[in-house]
Amino acid sequence: MKEQKIAVIGTGVWGRNIVRNFYNLNVLDVVCDLDESNLAKVREQYPGVKTTKDFNEIINNPEITAVAVVTPSHTHFKVVKAMLEAGKNVYVEKPISTVAQEAKDLTELAHEKGLVLMVGHLLLYHPAVNRLKMLIEEGVLGDIVYAQSDRLNVNFFKNDRSVMWDLAPHDVSMMSYVTGKDPVRVISAVGCSSERNDIMDITHITIEFQDGMVGQISDSWITPKKHVQLLVRGTKATAILDDTVQEDKLVIYDNYKKDTLQNISLDYLEIEPLKLECQHFISCCETGKKARSDGDNGFMVTAILEQAEKVMLGDRRKNLDEVNFALSRTKKQEVKK
Repeated sequence: MKEQKIAVIGTGVWGRNIVRNFYNLNVLDVVCDLDESNLAKVREQYPGVKTTKDFNEIINNPEITAVAVVTPSHTHFKVVKAMLEAGKNVYVEKPISTVAQEAKDLTELAHEKGLVLMVGHLLLYHPAVNRLKMLIEEGVLGDIVYAQSDRLNVNFFKNDRSVMWDLAPHDVSMMSYVTGKDPVRVISAVGCSSERNDIMDITHITIEFQDGMVGQISDSWITPKKHVQLLVRGTKATAILDDTVQEDKLVIYDNYKKDTLQNISLDYLEIEPLKLECQHFISCCETGKKARSDGDNGFMVTAILEQAEKVMLGDRRKNLDEVNFALSRTKKQEVKK
């Protein structure tokens, strides 16, 4: 079995978590970032890890077997394509792209080259989410008719096209995964910008899934009190998964008996979902097996969110292609001060 040497491109807030996990799993070889101060922190915290500002050094290094791309979403296509063409397995943070055709092209390229392409749909590796999936498959809830995912928090950085592209990939991928149903079409999609522009920081999407199941997704960058909850209703019972609490994360309610609930014991809850995700990527690279959140999964999510954005913005959608995301980074620096 070939020894894995992984490079990480991007050491922002989330990129640092990726770096930490791959380092602890003894596969991190090099980290790439344009910010020298970020690279200095990597060298200080992770002895022996090489750093570079030039991602071509990773492309041209035959010892690097895989790459984790943790850059802003509008850069994913270019970077991932370059790494796949160089023969590297790729983990890319969600969303794989904000353009469905790009997601499809990357997926087809990975298939053609026989490479692993895995998207960072983190919640597919969450122990509580997987326990809920098992319960649904066992028929505990009955036939699934409705799901609702709320992911509300404050984000001062707003360095993406909208809160939908930042957070909804989690909701769509998780909802499809636990219910076993693919999204079919967007029924409705609305958004609000607190700054009166086309970068929505509150979005509400209603999606039809297979077998007529309806899913509703609400995401927010401007909610002061964090609220992260998934509700899944079946013909027998309703499950609520609350990821903001330490105990009783997953509770089952009987639909027809008042004040009845069942707390579900969760195995391995103490394991960080990101560690499980990184371990899964390494395993896929070693064995060549299909990733749980592979390129096809990433394409499915991007396609439905692209459709939602078209419904939400109409002709104004083209304005987002002209947004200077550097402005978001300026705001980030102001917040830190």
